[in-house]
Amino acid sequence: MEMKNHGTITLNGSPHSVVGAISLARLLENIGLAGKPVVVELNEEAVFPRDYCQTLVEPGARVEIVTLAAGG
Repeated sequence: MEMKNHGTITLNGSPHSVVGAISLARLLENIGLAGKPVVVELNEEAVFPRDYCQTLVEPGARVEIVTLAAGG
């Protein structure tokens, strides 16, 4: 059985542990933001919501997530 590599990403400026590469969709699920209106940048590039499942976040990546809130 192969062991997955543990690593760290930078999530909104703070270290966040990951086990190997993870899809952006899975990362959002893990931090409780699945299905929520968010804007995501991966290594300073915007990612469209339609691409979350296919976009891999590798250890060492920088991820910025901004949640959108309605109101006024």
